[in-house]
Amino acid sequence: MAEHTSSSITIEAAPAEVMSVIADFDRYPEWTGEVKQAEVLARDEQGRAEQVRLVLDAGAIKDDHTLAYSWSGDTAPNGESTVSWSLVKSQMLRQLDGSYSLAPVAGGAHTEVTYQLTVDVKIPMLGMIKRKAEKVIIDRALQGLKERVESGAKS
Repeated sequence: MAEHTSSSITIEAAPAEVMSVIADFDRYPEWTGEVKQAEVLARDEQGRAEQVRLVLDAGAIKDDHTLAYSWSGDTAPNGESTVSWSLVKSQMLRQLDGSYSLAPVAGGAHTEVTYQLTVDVKIPMLGMIKRKAEKVIIDRALQGLKERVESGAKS
């Protein structure tokens, strides 16, 4: 059974600002070290990505895969929202499930972002090494997201 890895970070911006950066897949290669290409393949009625093809180079994990995305909580009264994804197809991965959960803090001026990730590769890999790779991916993604949002970079 696959285990998940998660980590959190506080970003000095409102949840809507953070989510707009997360949703801008075309710009992922600019701020995520591992994503080399991103292409939105399908969108929902609100124009949000439903399927995205990503070319990933995360050191030990290099892959060309497609993820299905779901979005929830955009209008939640408590301001919390989540985007989650699951693997559709991959060359190297058996499973890639994850989510960004956003919760307002400091009266909505800041956002606590929790990133959860479960990865299972087709090649044999020790659980300890896999969890370390997951942790590196999560930490880099959260730090990159924080730097991108706080720098004020707009699409």
